[in-house]
Amino acid sequence: MTGLTIHELGAAYRRGETTPTQVVAAYLARIERLDARVGAYLTVTREAALRAAAAADARHRAGTPLGPLDGVPLAVKDVLCTRGVRTTCGSKILERFVPPYDATAVERLAAAGAVLLGKTNMDEFAMGSSTEHSAFRPTKNPWDLARVPGGSSGGSAAAVAGDLAAGAFGTDTGGSVRQPAAFCGVVGLKPTYGRVSRYGLVAFASSLDQIGPLGQDVRDAALLLGAVAGHDPRDATSVDAPVPDYAAALDGGVRGLRVGVPREYFIEGMDPEVGRAVREAVETLRGLGATVEDVSLPTTDYGIAVYYVIAPAEASSNLARYDGVKYGLRVGGAKDLIEMSSRTRAAGFGAEVKRRIMLGTYALSAGYHDAYYGRAQKVRTLVRRDFARAFERVDLLVGPTTPNVAFRLGEKEDPLAMYLNDVFTVPTSLAGLPAVSVRCGFSAAGLPIGLQLIGRAFDEPTILRAAHAYERATSWLARRPSLA
Repeated sequence: MTGLTIHELGAAYRRGETTPTQVVAAYLARIERLDARVGAYLTVTREAALRAAAAADARHRAGTPLGPLDGVPLAVKDVLCTRGVRTTCGSKILERFVPPYDATAVERLAAAGAVLLGKTNMDEFAMGSSTEHSAFRPTKNPWDLARVPGGSSGGSAAAVAGDLAAGAFGTDTGGSVRQPAAFCGVVGLKPTYGRVSRYGLVAFASSLDQIGPLGQDVRDAALLLGAVAGHDPRDATSVDAPVPDYAAALDGGVRGLRVGVPREYFIEGMDPEVGRAVREAVETLRGLGATVEDVSLPTTDYGIAVYYVIAPAEASSNLARYDGVKYGLRVGGAKDLIEMSSRTRAAGFGAEVKRRIMLGTYALSAGYHDAYYGRAQKVRTLVRRDFARAFERVDLLVGPTTPNVAFRLGEKEDPLAMYLNDVFTVPTSLAGLPAVSVRCGFSAAGLPIGLQLIGRAFDEPTILRAAHAYERATSWLARRPSLA
């Protein structure tokens, strides 16, 4: 039962072959047996999950399920507020924080009947690309437990890849859904900025953060997105636009679609196995009837530099609230407020979070704001214009999700080497566009390779349709990791 996709699970419920309680119990047993080795979860909500499953049982027996997610066991990244369930953001500073309310995305999942299995591990405050920067423990890749699952949503990606959840949600600020999806061989979708409410999402970089689903296949991702997308008046950045039926739009194929391949996404130093797999995927799309042409995104080379000015600057502002006064960790023994705040932040934040706070504070400081933050925002506009020009010629863009496959735990201790993992995902985040990562092959070592499809703003249906057509034309999903 723990090997089924979400849509297969829904069909099994409808046929009466199993019940939500049986499935949730199977997942909980698998988590108890295997998650000590993977480290996907920080909190498991066993009793609440069984209660929610029992309620779903009753609805299915009565023939009144709430929808395709009713009774489906899911996990959410521990950066989304959950009423009565601790929300740590992978940080010691929030280790005992229990929110009094649910994030909008969590509310909508509950309204759809989904069962919350627990909260997944992550890089502290979503700052990282490997889930090695969690304050509690690293997460490991189910395909090879000596390797990272990616980050910062590594716990969510590992939970889906290891059959420790039927689906999951993460957050993507510069690639934190797509990059772990590629490393773990699952489907990860970053929606258009404003498509999913950020209310109840603990902020890292407010102009970039977006909640996105991870699933076993494209149909699962479409179902998950459909459950949480839509306007929310509690989020000032939420866009009031109609939400399409993403699952219903999957079957149109790619014939006649114009696919652009950015030449800047094939760079020196990229793993040759990744390059070959992505080129073969492009040819598969061509064989399915798509028109393929080269395009240029000239500002790609500046994406990492721009991101690591803007995101730390916003983090510096957002994380100023963790001062030991209102909630979270407070270190005692200080003689005054300033010393108490300094001691609290020194003890509560990890090295990577401190690094980004200092980078951001410097970029915003007097005398440097215009030279760094102001200039980065201008280049961000140029990045958006690059994409706009490309989309005048094509319907979607395709390229690698990451320049390499999953690396070994502890291999990338140099921060810059870690940051470069996001070289192909950061530009899309800066432009606020939707993008999805799907599996497109394996390395010689048996590690998944990700293909990224990027669309126009709010055109998730097109990239999901193309991803679905590619998925159906290949056999990559037949391979699954083994944790036995």
